[in-house]
Amino acid sequence: MKKLAIIALLFGSFCFGQESKNQDIEKPIRDLFLAMKNSDAELLKSSFAETAILQTIKKDGLVKTESISDFAASISKASKGDLDERISIESIHVDGDLASVFTPYQFYYKGNFSHCGANSFQLVKQNGSWKIQYIIDTRRKENCANVK
Repeated sequence: MKKLAIIALLFGSFCFGQESKNQDIEKPIRDLFLAMKNSDAELLKSSFAETAILQTIKKDGLVKTESISDFAASISKASKGDLDERISIESIHVDGDLASVFTPYQFYYKGNFSHCGANSFQLVKQNGSWKIQYIIDTRRKENCANVK
């Protein structure tokens, strides 16, 4: 019985440590979507590394790049609560100061479903905290029921 208790304690500590590590990685991503929902350009900008890149894959396969400052400016023009991107974190991979996070999402505008897709984030750990270095996403209106 003592062996079982020790194994449970060690396993629980390992899982808790992993969860805590992932929470640090998830924080800038969750802050990004909180900033969008609250129309908070400053919180949004604080989620990104200085040289971050934001891209979207269009229907025709072309990739559109948007500056973080333009994105933040457009977010700040929305009314609080208008922009609601609901994500599920499907995978997190980490190697040292690099993390890759994949998040399917559904996007709602003023409470109405708009579109769905997936975000692929690359994060870097800088000065002890994780920052978003790169995002590329897809957007579609079809087959959205499959998004978690």
